[in-house]
Amino acid sequence: MPVITYRDALNQALREEMARDQDVFLMGEEVGVYQGAYKVSRGLLEEFGPNRIVDTPITELGFAGVGVGAAMVGLRPVIEFMTWNFALLAIDQVINSAAKMRYMSGGQVGVPIVFRGPAGAALQLAAQHSQCFEAMYAHIPGLKVVMPATPADAKGLLKSAIRDDDPIVFMEGEMLYNVKGEVPEGEHLVPIGKAEVKRAGEHVTLLCYSKTVAQCLKAAELLETEGVSAEVVDLRTIRPLDLEAILTSVSKTHRAVMAEEGWNFAGAGAQVVDEIQRNIFDELDAPVLRVTGADVPMPYNKHLEKAAKVSPEKIVAAAKRVLYLD
Repeated sequence: MPVITYRDALNQALREEMARDQDVFLMGEEVGVYQGAYKVSRGLLEEFGPNRIVDTPITELGFAGVGVGAAMVGLRPVIEFMTWNFALLAIDQVINSAAKMRYMSGGQVGVPIVFRGPAGAALQLAAQHSQCFEAMYAHIPGLKVVMPATPADAKGLLKSAIRDDDPIVFMEGEMLYNVKGEVPEGEHLVPIGKAEVKRAGEHVTLLCYSKTVAQCLKAAELLETEGVSAEVVDLRTIRPLDLEAILTSVSKTHRAVMAEEGWNFAGAGAQVVDEIQRNIFDELDAPVLRVTGADVPMPYNKHLEKAAKVSPEKIVAAAKRVLYLD
């Protein structure tokens, strides 16, 4: 299989879905002439024209609303936010319009729309541009929240999201765009709501998604040097959760660590831990621990920023605690 970047995998997904279905279009700031803030839409304006690759003003509330309306009448918009931090300005359209329209119409009106863009911290972008909002969107009935970690999953999940008949919050790790991996050519769909075991293990389960997948894989390598076999489970989607995959893995290892980039309080991992301890409490040989970002606005100082982020070393320390090896 070809090895391409996460960015190019997303580009492939958009190109293939737009070629397959003329109702799919992309709208957002700088998606056309500039070819995307992160170059995800490179070459699409030339191929599909300005009616389907639509540059917008800096008006998140406005173009998100246009997208919701277009979806309600049968089109399949992909709305790109330059960053999910800016999507706060469109939150009324995402939460009060897109998420609720099917319910409020008694199932008569669907909203097949994908809201996508970079999420989480990059490097020294400070408090207002380094936030993780997946827990907030996952809290809302009617929204699906997708967070791919690899180029192959980025392509397969975006294609599935575009074909889905419900509104999708599609969050791309801001530090993942240059990550390379094998990506199948042509038709490649990854089902929404299905986790994947990225590494098999016996002693502890490391649960993760998006940027923390690579960190958990690194942590598993470090643990292996100390004789610990860690299983790494990539959730891939936050809502719906693949509860069967989570419980199967933890029932096998009897210990778990949940790693997430966002804040600790009411984070997405809190739901995962609740599901584990509610459904298979008797399988646990230790409490489930969470490794999260620090409960502070992200510092600009690079040393403080590093201290606030999740790291493989922090995951290893948590794994040792649940194994009573510390």
